[in-house]
Amino acid sequence: MKRSGEMKRELAENDSTPLYAGVKQVILDRIHSGEWPPKYRVPSENELVVELGVSKMTANRALRELANEGELVRIQGVGSFVAERKGYSALFEVRNIAEEIAERGHVHEAAVVVLAQETASPEVADALELPIGAAVFHSLIVHSENGVPVQIEDRFVHPEAAPEYLDQDFSTLTPNAYLTAAAPLSGSEHVVEAAMPQAWECKLLTIMKSEPCLTIRRRTWSAKQVVSTARLVYPGHRYRLEARSGKMFEE
Repeated sequence: MKRSGEMKRELAENDSTPLYAGVKQVILDRIHSGEWPPKYRVPSENELVVELGVSKMTANRALRELANEGELVRIQGVGSFVAERKGYSALFEVRNIAEEIAERGHVHEAAVVVLAQETASPEVADALELPIGAAVFHSLIVHSENGVPVQIEDRFVHPEAAPEYLDQDFSTLTPNAYLTAAAPLSGSEHVVEAAMPQAWECKLLTIMKSEPCLTIRRRTWSAKQVVSTARLVYPGHRYRLEARSGKMFEE
């Protein structure tokens, strides 16, 4: 932890901003520099009062806002801790998860659980606009970020749209990358919901049964043909979904 004098000097450098904002910036600087890693216990309100010479109200506001912004986790009676950084995925874009992970400077890995031809259930047949019992390609893949599972990709593919789907090595190439090349995307449909994981999903994601998950059901088209239907499951505490629209302005 920085010595009191050092933290006070850093606070003084932010004297053009409100005092509580300066305290927030001092804490954020420690977090973003890596000096205070995830799960690190940050100074308490009373410690900040002594170290920075601010009021308890100012220290409380700084910690409270950082917790609301997702930078800290506050546990009553225990203290405030640096939050673990969540991965994120674009909500209404059909992105390649391997590219998203690489953009964060992390390592993507994929474990192929299922890759086979199956007969379409009523639900899958309806999604792919095929007769019930028709042949479909099925893949079940677990995507990991730095060795930690972050997504189950349960996908069914229309054989006419991607006839060589089963011949691919999806431990090195994602279905998204292959399908984008084989059947260029012309449209997509997304349904987002929160759900409790099934037992087999808990095992693949290495999470507890009580861990809520984020689920996206996605269909994609190439021209007028449905290419695939996928169910993407994310552990809620490891991932977040983002969406933006319209112009972004700076005030």
